[in-house]
Formats: sequence, structure tokens, C-alpha cells
Amino acid sequence: MQLILASTSPFRKAILEKLDLPFECVAPDTDETPKKGETAKQLVERLAIAKAQAVAKNHTNALVIGSDQVAVIDDKIIGKPGNFKSAVNQLKEASGKRVTFLTGLSLINTKTGKIHSTVVPFYVVFRYLRDSQIENYLNKDEPFNCACSFKSEGLGISLFERLEGEDPNTLMGLPLIRLIAMLEIEDMPVI
Repeated sequence: MQLILASTSPFRKAILEKLDLPFECVAPDTDETPKKGETAKQLVERLAIAKAQAVAKNHTNALVIGSDQVAVIDDKIIGKPGNFKSAVNQLKEASGKRVTFLTGLSLINTKTGKIHSTVVPFYVVFRYLRDSQIENYLNKDEPFNCACSFKSEGLGISLFERLEGEDPNTLMGLPLIRLIAMLEIEDMPVI
């Protein structure tokens, strides 16, 4: 059975490579617009499933992985900043706060139609950051395509007081501990 990651994210690809299983990446064609009244948790679970379904429809004997992530500060969804100015504003807002990262994960068996899905939380407690620290960090790491404007696998770790969660891979967008359990249910053991 083929393993497919419904993503073009280099971060998710690198995380999945840790499992040493052959897989391919396929870009999902998915509208990521939040629905009216949808919570952050509902959004990431729906999008993780939708991404996997978008890719699954073109494969008959595969396990397709979908994932989506948002950051939440004071009950407000924080996305990817896209540019320096937005990144500065996001990190100022995160400074001194506990930020929740919600990662939706789904696995679809295209042969049986079985869908596994979950939402895995991870928490980042930010240090109090001076403007100069924020700007220095952004100039060095350029995390403009990352939720909440940092790369934890890079210099972004310097922004944190502590991390709280079951799986550090969750923070980078793919909860491996939960994924391994799903793969084992579908008879694709990792070890």
C-alpha cells in the first residue's frame, strides 16, 4: 500500500522522513477559508480531512495523510504572517504569552474508505521580547511562511520560555506519535 503525504510543506516532509517509510508528497487542492462560526479546532480537523480527501480521490490503494495547523492567541487564530511587518506584529502579540498550536491530523485508507482524525494541541510559552530581539530574529530566520512567525527547528527556539506537549513534531506541523498509532491500525507498522 502506498503512503502519501497530502502536502507540499518541506517541514512536514522532513518530519515524515524520520519514520523511514517510503512515501510521496502530493499537493492537495483545498479551500482553506474558515467557515462562519468555526472554532480553531474544528477548522484544523476539517482541513486535515479535506486535504487528505482531495488527494485520496485519485488513488485506490493508499494511506493518505492530511494535516493542518493554526496558532491561537487570546482565542484569536493567528496564521502565517507573509511579510516582515505582520511577523513583527504577531511576535509582539505573542510576547510573554502562552500560545496554543492546534494541529489537525487525518489518515485515509483509500481502499476501505476509513478515516482517522484527531486534533493535537501543543503550547509555547513565549519570553517577554524586546522589539530589537523580534527584529533581529526575523532578519535571521525569515519565518514568514510559518504560523505565528517562528521556526522552532531554527533560531525560533530562542523566543521561548518553555514548550508543553506530548510530541515536539506537533509544533512543526505533523504529530508523529499520533500518526504512528494510526498507521499501525492500518497495518503499516513503523518498527
